[in-house]
Amino acid sequence: MRPRSPIHGRGIVSGTGLIVTALAATVVALLVPLWSYADRQDPASATLLSTRTVTTPYGPLSEQDRDFVTKVRLAGLWELPAGELALRKGTAPAVRTAGRHLVDGHTSLDAHVRTVATQLGVALPNEPNEQQKQWLATLTSAEGQDFDRQFAGLLRLAHGRVFSLVAQVRAGTQNSLVRDLADDANATVLDHIKVLEATGYVDFRTLAQDLAASASPVPTPPAVDPSAVVPVTPPPDDTSSLPPATSGP
Repeated sequence: MRPRSPIHGRGIVSGTGLIVTALAATVVALLVPLWSYADRQDPASATLLSTRTVTTPYGPLSEQDRDFVTKVRLAGLWELPAGELALRKGTAPAVRTAGRHLVDGHTSLDAHVRTVATQLGVALPNEPNEQQKQWLATLTSAEGQDFDRQFAGLLRLAHGRVFSLVAQVRAGTQNSLVRDLADDANATVLDHIKVLEATGYVDFRTLAQDLAASASPVPTPPAVDPSAVVPVTPPPDDTSSLPPATSGP
């Protein structure tokens, strides 16, 4: 058999080498994007996660947690003044009693939320939002039994809206400070709901419709003939039928 020439042998080796090199290049081309993708963190996604949930000594603090802390503060910024208006302008004893509960409850709850916000580094507002300012303007301009009706209608609607939020946060938060604040807020809101209902001015059918509907800038209290309303007035020396004002966390 005639021996192969050196040139022919080198050609076979060279051709095989090219094939192996091409295959290796193909594998690298397929794997590099996978490695790059696995090691790469999308800056936008990382920023989004960091703004939604942060680590604190009291547990993870979510975006919902921070929103809840802010809303507790906002509630006090308008409901406490509303309670003071009820103490001055309420014509029915039960309306003035509800006003006292709002003042006492939100004085305590506001101190609690400011402490929590400081510990968690959450910035708090110092004035009500535009909707709440409109509610206060409505109460400021109302007089007599119209004030009683507006006060009970607006405050009961506002408390009904926040009540479900408190329950949602309490059920899902991983932060111990937010959990304690939700417990305090739950007791305060429930107390206020009860004393507002005890005024006799809450129209539950209209309330249910308003709570089911999307939030409006200024919810309209039910159109009730003041002369037809009979407020539930507690005896002068006995308030046992009303829940005690919340005194603190």
